[in-house]
Amino acid sequence: MTIEELRRFIGETVTIFTTSGGASGCGFTGVLLRVNPCFVTLVIRLGTAPTNPLSEEICGDRRDYRDRDDRHCQNVGSVCDIPVDKIAAFCHNAV
Repeated sequence: MTIEELRRFIGETVTIFTTSGGASGCGFTGVLLRVNPCFVTLVIRLGTAPTNPLSEEICGDRRDYRDRDDRHCQNVGSVCDIPVDKIAAFCHNAV
């Protein structure tokens, strides 16, 4: 698959299998974020939404982690950079 073909799937959920061994050989599934001649980047896990800028009296506290300290509960998400030359298979939806 060429770089131009890979770019068509930016914003789509894909699975990429690599030529590496171990757990990384089982594939990486995420949203294709970026493609360049050297790497593709997948968003594997999204971060938490920003906190509500309005007061709790107006909209209520909508956080799922109400009983925890905010400073320790932020999930910044995760991305995976995969070298293009290590891609063994690129799986995507047909439609």
